[in-house]
Amino acid sequence: MELAYGPVPSRRLGQGLGINTIPPTTCSYACIYCQLGSTTTTEVDRQEFFSPDEIVGSVRERVEAVRAAGETIDFLSIVPDGEPTLDAALGETIDRLQGLDIDVAVISNGSLMTKPEVRADLAKADWVSLKADAGTAETCREIDRPNGMLSFDEIRRGMVAFSDSFEGTLTTETMLVDGVNDSESALRATADLVASVDPDTAYLAVPTRPPAEDWVDPAGEQALAAAYAIFEEQLDHVEYLIGAEGSTFAATGAVREDVLGVTAVHPMRESGLADLLERDDADWAVVEELLDAGELLERTYGEETFYLRPIQTMEE
Repeated sequence: MELAYGPVPSRRLGQGLGINTIPPTTCSYACIYCQLGSTTTTEVDRQEFFSPDEIVGSVRERVEAVRAAGETIDFLSIVPDGEPTLDAALGETIDRLQGLDIDVAVISNGSLMTKPEVRADLAKADWVSLKADAGTAETCREIDRPNGMLSFDEIRRGMVAFSDSFEGTLTTETMLVDGVNDSESALRATADLVASVDPDTAYLAVPTRPPAEDWVDPAGEQALAAAYAIFEEQLDHVEYLIGAEGSTFAATGAVREDVLGVTAVHPMRESGLADLLERDDADWAVVEELLDAGELLERTYGEETFYLRPIQTMEE
């Protein structure tokens, strides 16, 4: 397996050079939506899979090759084929990667945050993402299928403890699956958990690649609109990760691109959309055209009307 690959484009991390520190599907969870397929080895005990020498050497070679080609690297992204905190040498590896003068990111499911040594290792990173798919143990068992040695309540306390001490950028990611964790009660419980972690940004996602279980479907746009409204009640910064890329937030004069760019990241309320159109010297006909073309959707939650992009999935 390749220990270093890319860089690959990411809305969250720009151009991220990927680092694979865990053998395929060695994880503490067996998530129903995992794009890597079924988890082959469910573990909670940390071990060293590859030495820091191997990993850093491979990354250094890749960085040199990418820079020689005139390409940019924004982050060194530890996004392995399993749970990165299972690597007992994670802290040493991050320490040594910092010597390359590129920020280090780690995307974790958060399950081992119960361990002080894991929190200490992750604290060395510049940017960390923690999974937050459920606000109750029952829903967590249904969607994430954690190793039986794990305690949901302890995981939650560990995530909060990490947030309280972490000095870098902390984000959460909530994967929403149709009929599993997208009801209003489930969303409110998850929003409560995420608010207790208090991330810089809370991301809402749906499966966009073939999942481990073929019955899994992404939550619908109605549920996504509800999720955004519920999360926004408690959190300062909520964004989508639903497959459609785009990060334009200002009025640029290109009204169609402006509307699609914003709604790819979060839904727009009718009043906010009208304001953007006014700043772009455009009228509501633009919205009607996008609705008719299926490039924009209108959904209602509570007394609010939201406009958002349709979910885009990647087929096999």
